[in-house]
Order: sequence, then structure tokens, then C-alpha cells
Amino acid sequence: MSLKADDVKKIAHLARLNINESDIDDYATNLSSILDLVEQMNSIDTSNVTPMAHPQDLAQRLRPDEVLEENQRERFQKIAPATENGLYLVPKVIE
Repeated sequence: MSLKADDVKKIAHLARLNINESDIDDYATNLSSILDLVEQMNSIDTSNVTPMAHPQDLAQRLRPDEVLEENQRERFQKIAPATENGLYLVPKVIE
């Protein structure tokens, strides 16, 4: 896919980017190369490829899930500016 100068200007406008007129041809060439690569990748048959969550098949080392601190909720509730029924009250920020 080959992009023209008008295409680059429209993309820049939609992305709210300010680009120099002298750079438009370079952007058109680079963006066209990227789109050609995407087209090439889309043409590959991946029906027999199993999707992966991560490119490396490793297990994450996890630490034991154990409580290391005592519950200090009551202490923190006492010093909070405003609480009600065990909840912290905060000012409304969205109207």
C-alpha cells in the first residue's frame, strides 16, 4: 500500500500531530513500508499456530501468600478525616 502526501496529512490531522511539510514524503515512505509489512504478515496462514500469552514459556516464581502485617484498619480509620460504616469518605470529584 502506497500512501500519498494527502493521506499523511489526514493521518497527522486525525492524530493531532503537527508535521513539517518537508517531512511528509519521508513519513509517507515509512508508513507505506509499515503497512506493507502488516499486509505481508496478514497473508501468512496461522490457523495451526497456538496463541501464546507470552513469547517465553516460563513459569513465574511466586512467593508464598502469607500475612506479614497485622490488621491496622481501626487505627487508620481513627486518623482518617471522614469514615462511615468502615469506609473512607472522600470528596466527590466527578460531577
